[in-house]
Amino acid sequence: MAENRFADQVAVVTGAGVGIGCEVARQLTLGGASVLLNDLDESLAQQAALSIQNAGGHCQGVGGDTADVEIVRGLVKQAVDYFGRLDMVVANAGLTLWADFFEYQPENFDRILNVNLRGSYFLAQAAARQMRQQGQGGRIVFMSSVTGHQAVQYLSAYAMTKAALEMLARNLVIELSPYQITVNCVAPGATVTPRNLADDPNYEVVWGRVTPTGRPALPEDIAQAVLFLLSPQAGQITGQTLVVDGGWSATSPTPALDFVPTQDK
Repeated sequence: MAENRFADQVAVVTGAGVGIGCEVARQLTLGGASVLLNDLDESLAQQAALSIQNAGGHCQGVGGDTADVEIVRGLVKQAVDYFGRLDMVVANAGLTLWADFFEYQPENFDRILNVNLRGSYFLAQAAARQMRQQGQGGRIVFMSSVTGHQAVQYLSAYAMTKAALEMLARNLVIELSPYQITVNCVAPGATVTPRNLADDPNYEVVWGRVTPTGRPALPEDIAQAVLFLLSPQAGQITGQTLVVDGGWSATSPTPALDFVPTQDK
């Protein structure tokens, strides 16, 4: 990455205590940006921000549930209060709930929609309002998934939210382009993160077997795609989805998902 590619720019990254979001925040600061790093777990957000600060990056960590509209509006305000402006938003906060469709519970359905869709939608709205007011354009990136393109068993609600984010990005092109605000998605395939390893300790091995490149992605693989869409080089790209999956969606085999509870047949 070119040094200081993001100099004097300010970003909000949600769901960034660990994994992809944390790596995006870290890479942005390496490029010269100042970052407001959010996570549901405030202690994780502060630990991640401290690590970035200790490496010389400008970063503030804040807790908060992005399903709450007032929280996401507050993130935009805090970014402006801390750093004076807002140029980039990465709506990375998301929830994955593996479950048999026949057993899916309404409270889980509501929770995944609130985090993955409601939070992303209203964060983008608050950010775009600030960017419009500043009059200097901006970048918004939603975190989608290959499950928004290819069916994976036990992820019916999750996949629905990810496909919806991609349509949201396409639709917002109409309203945001007059203000020089681009809006895109990154759709990761299998990625080795603490959340995925908590679901399945064998995650890296089993997904490596079905990924054409021979391994699942690492957070830095996804972060580099996000940073490209945030960069000046992507100024003419908007309403698009960049899939980063090691070729998995070209073939789409699914490993055994024995860790998911199912209804007895």
